[in-house]
Amino acid sequence: MRYPNLFAPLDLGFATLPNRILMGSMHTGLEDRARDFDKLAAYFAERARGGVALIVTGGFAPDIAGWLTPFASRLSMPWQVAPHRKVTRAVHAEGGRICLQILHAGRYAYHPLSVAPSRIKSPITPFTPRALTARGVERTIDAFVNCARKAQDAGYDGVEVMGSEGYLINQFLVERTNQRTDDWGGTLENRQRFPVEILRRMRAAVGRDFIIIYRLSMLDLVERGQAWEDIVSLARKVEAAGATLINTGIGWHEARVPTIVTSVPRAAFSWVTRRMKSEVAIPLVTTNRINMPDVAERVLAAGDADMVSMARPLLADPEWVRKAREARAEDINTCIACNQACLDHVFENRRASCLVNPRACHETELVVRSALARRRIAVVGAGPAGLACATTLAERGHAVTLFEQASRIGGQFNMAMRIPGKEEFAETLRYYARRIEQCAVELRLDTRATPDLLQGFDEVVLATGVTPRAAAIPGSDRPDVLSYVDVLLGAAPVGPRVAIIGAGGIGFDVAEFLVESAPSPTTDVARWTREWGVDMTLASRAGLVRPAPEVPEREVWLLQRTPGKPGKRLNKTTGWVHRATLAAKRVTMLGGVAYERIDDDGLHVRIGEEPRVLAVDTVVVCAGQEPHRALHAQLEGAGMRAHLIGGADVAAELDAKRAIAQGMRLATEL
Repeated sequence: MRYPNLFAPLDLGFATLPNRILMGSMHTGLEDRARDFDKLAAYFAERARGGVALIVTGGFAPDIAGWLTPFASRLSMPWQVAPHRKVTRAVHAEGGRICLQILHAGRYAYHPLSVAPSRIKSPITPFTPRALTARGVERTIDAFVNCARKAQDAGYDGVEVMGSEGYLINQFLVERTNQRTDDWGGTLENRQRFPVEILRRMRAAVGRDFIIIYRLSMLDLVERGQAWEDIVSLARKVEAAGATLINTGIGWHEARVPTIVTSVPRAAFSWVTRRMKSEVAIPLVTTNRINMPDVAERVLAAGDADMVSMARPLLADPEWVRKAREARAEDINTCIACNQACLDHVFENRRASCLVNPRACHETELVVRSALARRRIAVVGAGPAGLACATTLAERGHAVTLFEQASRIGGQFNMAMRIPGKEEFAETLRYYARRIEQCAVELRLDTRATPDLLQGFDEVVLATGVTPRAAAIPGSDRPDVLSYVDVLLGAAPVGPRVAIIGAGGIGFDVAEFLVESAPSPTTDVARWTREWGVDMTLASRAGLVRPAPEVPEREVWLLQRTPGKPGKRLNKTTGWVHRATLAAKRVTMLGGVAYERIDDDGLHVRIGEEPRVLAVDTVVVCAGQEPHRALHAQLEGAGMRAHLIGGADVAAELDAKRAIAQGMRLATEL
């Protein structure tokens, strides 16, 4: 057994889990409507079939005030039980176990009925909550207990009580959000009374043989958050109140420290769980950025935790557990923690999915069936779109030839994986290289496809990608003016003072590439925590200390034509991290810039009515892309039909999420 700790059974007293892998809670959007529960059941069943020991659903509110958004997921009424039985039966049919997460949003609720310990508005929602009365607190405790009973009636094996991430229970625990003077506020004992009463009464209601997981905030990462000794005190009370497992929660949604994005090192917070191990006897679950079996095994072998929680990795690959058990880690479609199709979708009230696995949460719709007839299909371009299309076509039984004019697969991902904090993108290329081999795709590298070469194929798919758009600025033909491709792939020399034209996603990536030293802090937990101001000694309240960013490698200006602050259009859950990173590296970010010329003095610009000269050594152009369709025009001229996907179809801002989904969907239809 390559991963003996990962696949050791865990005895809970009344049940034994077959391994140490918990599928952590993650909202998908399928929870919000009963009509989507067939899809939700298929989604969870596929993960149970893959071998995960215990699944936790997305959060369900115990009452209307606890909704995340109006009419979002809730389990409180008798008629809401039946749809859940579709989910539990589907999971049990595959030999799995599943717990329902009970989540009360508190002041994070995005609706006017929100409640909280005190009338203090959250910085991430527009609504000011109503302060719960003492009777309201009691009713809310009863709602948690009622929800657990309903979950038991629906066939769930247990519940997870969400006491972390800044939601209602967490809000009761800290003085920043709990300014009450009654029995539910003031002293530490009073502030901790709310979660303890929920668990004590819940255990009495559901009996002994029912899993209760408590999601404990072990590191708040917000000002005036909990001190470590407070958290230990609560953990002991949680254990005494009847919890079966304690799951680690890290950070609040309003924290200034990222906790799950791809620039966070793998297993960056397991040290926090390890500190708790000596304080309680019940099993502890650790979480955040554990995405491959070797990482999980290392965490467990070191004694950091008794289980590992993974949510997004099981979106990316529902067979993660089976592949790890069979020592096939190289076959795993690794989560790259990009958040683009999962969390970004959730925060936009869209159904979640996965950039590297578009089937996630679409299992009943995006079905890969065997082809009725085997056909010869050419795919031109081995970037993300072409790779997804070629391997899916081959999986269906078609004879696929994949043409790539470069000497390696990957396209734009070969640049992405060079960005500090995006090293994970290399895992996707490793996965596709393996898929090409397994599916018997004929890969022809260093080959420029031509109409003559494509004669005789039944279908042709063009995934030829994009070409960088040139900057129409006098002097842009100078040798010190480079494209982002020159910098990221061509290793062109870049001076100590740099202006970047274009502040979209690529501009931000190039800026991070130019200011970060190699290897980046994402590869080193100690360096990363220093940069972001996380106290690994836990001597500071909430684990916060002053950030200590490393000295930037270069002086950089990041410029855009559009007025306003650069980076506004970056993805919701990761954009703030990129902006904060560049601000910490003293990158000057300017909007409303008119470019006049480039000469020996530098880049001449006008900001409003003010002319300025940026005395830079190098100008890097990140001014967008154009579809690369030269071959498409040639094929049309020869009377040959071809399908366009990825950047060759729509260049816009580089969008691997759309490219992979488009490639896979086309492949299921041909």
